[in-house]
This record gives sequence, structure tokens and C-alpha cells, in this order.
Amino acid sequence: MANQNQNQNRPMLVSKIGIIGAGVSGLAAAKQLSHHNPIVFEASDSIGGVWSHCSYNSTRLQSHRRDYEFTDFPWPQRDNPNFPTHFEILNYLHSYAHHFDIFKNIRFNSKVLQIRFSGNREVTHFSSLLPGQPVWEVAVRTNNSDTIQWYEFEFLVVCVGKYGDTPKIPSFPHKKGPQIFKGKVMHTLDYCKLDQEAATELLRGKKVVVVGFKKSGLDLAMECARANQGPEGEACTMVVRTLHWTVPHYWIWGLPFFMFFSTRSSQFIHERPDQGLLRTLLCLMLSPLRRGISKFIESYLLWKLPLEKYGLKPEHPFVEDYASCQMAIMPENFFSEAEKGKIVFKKASKWWFWNGGIEFEDNTKLNADVVILATGFDGKKKLKTILPEPFSSLLEYSSGIMPLYRGTIHPLIPNMAFVGFVESVSNLHSSELRSMWLSGLVDDKFKLPSVESMLSQTAKEIEVMKRSTRFYKRHCISTYSINHSDEICKDLGWSSWRKKNWLSEVFGPYSIQDYAKED
Repeated sequence: MANQNQNQNRPMLVSKIGIIGAGVSGLAAAKQLSHHNPIVFEASDSIGGVWSHCSYNSTRLQSHRRDYEFTDFPWPQRDNPNFPTHFEILNYLHSYAHHFDIFKNIRFNSKVLQIRFSGNREVTHFSSLLPGQPVWEVAVRTNNSDTIQWYEFEFLVVCVGKYGDTPKIPSFPHKKGPQIFKGKVMHTLDYCKLDQEAATELLRGKKVVVVGFKKSGLDLAMECARANQGPEGEACTMVVRTLHWTVPHYWIWGLPFFMFFSTRSSQFIHERPDQGLLRTLLCLMLSPLRRGISKFIESYLLWKLPLEKYGLKPEHPFVEDYASCQMAIMPENFFSEAEKGKIVFKKASKWWFWNGGIEFEDNTKLNADVVILATGFDGKKKLKTILPEPFSSLLEYSSGIMPLYRGTIHPLIPNMAFVGFVESVSNLHSSELRSMWLSGLVDDKFKLPSVESMLSQTAKEIEVMKRSTRFYKRHCISTYSINHSDEICKDLGWSSWRKKNWLSEVFGPYSIQDYAKED
């Protein structure tokens, strides 16, 4: 590593727990582990993760704010919308960090460059999470300086997330990549860094192509349409490879969305790990109901949104998008802009550049001034650049998915936790609950099972994901998230039956607040 040798004489700084990342997951972990005075490394100059450096001016929360709220820090009631902007979310996260005095633990502009294993793998393997001696060494560069500071930790919590930092760039045929295009090419990660004036200037009067049809692409197309109002405005073309279901709001034929997926009763229609013979038979008997609910939701979406008119109806059932955490809210007035011709769609599985724009596999060409890649991020690549071997090669293990017991512990990587990598209905709630579980584990309130047992459990979860959706590699547990939370709370010795009556427990909306902590 560059400059590493010249800094070998710098003394190691030693601490019990290190946390990488100060996004939502990092803040949750820092708060729950605050009694150990952890050191939090944040590569940027602010907290918030993707909300800070990977959001557009128009970005809003996809779920209701009550589903994106720390259990011990409610949203202020005054003038806060149900779907806050990313500015309002950042204010909320800053208030949370100030209230619990988390800022004192954060080292800003501190980029982790390398991690080295210094423990004994045979002895260390989760026998003690705080063994009293260093297990991991972490190299950190602060403020882009030429010097590198090494730290030693007994336990390391990785909270860098799956999004932001490392863009996923498509591969192209030889001499058909961005280098031959005369216009401007950027990833949404670069677009996020523009202020509103610069973003409008980039889009106004330009032939813009947005590659991708997920939430970031939809929001970007709307910003492009707004910047090109009037007769001289150009249309924004969305290149769509894989269609996904979108919803206009969280009501389906007058019924609240949570009734279909976010109650204990609704989870009976979905498979879950270790469900037993009777539960398996019940799930099999209820499979027509599962398909019927998916069709019921699809019928509403096809009635409410002109998906068929624009050729945007997905071929897979709605429940597969829900099971892979890919359900997105359609931006308001999106199809109004499509009706005006400000947003147009081009379905294509393969495309590449030519000097005047992009070309498709059907030999058609599209002129463009700006091409923006809303093609997602590669979170695992980010991890692989800092983790040493053999641990780096173990990230995906044999299935292509990182095996994380309780969504947190990799059974083959000792004294390290990963928070924020397994998606659910509410990633904030999941990160907070897993951080509570991690704190209990570190404090020796319960023990981990054997490595074999943990690998077996994660394998069962992955098989459930594979049977639930073709998009299983997104590592989402939405269809059995309540069961997942129950297992975590059972480890912590908490009870989940805190509601006033069994009807509200079984048919009411799920919330972490339903769990009663037992001292």
C-alpha cells in the first residue's frame, strides 16, 4: 500500500471496538455500543451515509416516517411530513447523534484503506468477542494526508452498507464504451454531488438518457422532466432492462398496505426458515392466497398507473419485488410528464455507446448529450478492497450471498460484525435491532451457536430467499422479517406479546415497539 512503509514507526492506537461508517447503521451501532467508547471512522465530513452524499434534491423517504424512526428517539411532531425529504432525514439523524452524544466517537474524513488480521484464527473464532488483545489492525488516512495511522481493535463492526461509494458500471464491447461518446457520461453517484443549480444546468435543454428503472432512475427522470418544461425542453429517455413494480402510495383498493405483508397473520402465507412440518403444510395450503394477494395488488396498480400503455408491466408477480425489497413509490406526476412527452421509455437488454449517443441490440440508435447511469452500487467490491484474504473471498461463500447469522455475524470471519447489509421492510429498524443484539452479544448476555449451526441457519435463509424471488441475491428478508426479529429478541430475552389483545397482535401493523425488554 502506498506510503505504508514510511508510516510503520507511527505508534498503533489501541481501542476495544472500531466501527467503519457513520450512516444509519453506524450511528445505531455506535449508540448501542457507546458504553465501550468505540471509535467510528467516517470517510466523509458528515454523518448520514447515502442520505448525505447519495441523494438528489428531490429524494424522499420511501416508507412512512413511523417506519423509519429509532425506538428511543421519535420524530418531532411539528410540521414533519409522513414522507420526509433527505434534508429532513439528515436533520433527524443529526438530532439523534447530538442527543446521544455520538459525535464524540466519530473521526470524520477518516478513510479506512486496509484491514489486517492479527489474531489467532483457531483461538479467536468467536470464543470471546472482547478477548483482551487486538484481533484486527485498521489503516486509516485522515483528511487526504500522506500519513497513515494504524489502529488495533478487539472487535470490528463494518457499517459501510451496500449503497454509495462504489458505483456499478456496465461492461461494454471493445471500442463501444464511454470513451467514444462525445457527450457527458456520469453515474448517479456523481450526479448526487451537484447542487440544484448545477443539476438543472446539466439537464436543461439536453437530450438526457437515464439507464435504469429503479428508484434512483425514476427520481432522476422526474428531475430531468422538471428542468425541461416548455416547448424548448428535451425529453428524457429511460433505458429499461428489467421492469419492476412501483406503487403510487401505500393503499391498495382502499386497504392499508401493511395488511398484506406487515402483520403476523400475513407472514403465515410466506415461507420462513426452520418453520417445521405443520407450518410448511400450512404455507403450502395458503400458497393460492399468496398468489391471490399478489394478483389483487397488481390489479390495483394496473388500474391506477398506465403501466400497460407504456409497456412497463413486469412479467414477474408483485410479491417477488416485495420479497427482494425492490418495491418503490412512483414519483408524483411521473406519468403526467410521460403523457406530455417529457419522459419516454426504451426497453433493451443490451446497449453500448457510439459517438453521438447509445445504440441498442436491435440496431437502433439514440442521440444523447448526457448519459446518466442509474445502475446501482457494488457494496461487496468496496468490502473486498479493504478485507484481507482469506476473509475477502469468504464474503459471498458458496451461494453468491454473504452468510450473516442474525443478519450480522459471518460465521467464518472472527470478531467482526456487519450491520446494514441485509435488507428488510425498514432498514433503520433492522439496523437498530441488530445493533441491540450485537451489544448484548459483546456484553456476553448470550452465546453464539457453533460455526456449523450458524452456517446451517444462514443456508436455510438463503434457500427461502431463492424460493421466494428470482432476485434473491439482493439479500432481503421482508417476507419473514417479523420471524427474524422474534429470533433476535428471543436471544436478548425479550417478549413480543406486549399488545393489549391478541387481535391487534396478530392483525395489527408490526413494530419494534411491540417487544418488551425483560431485565
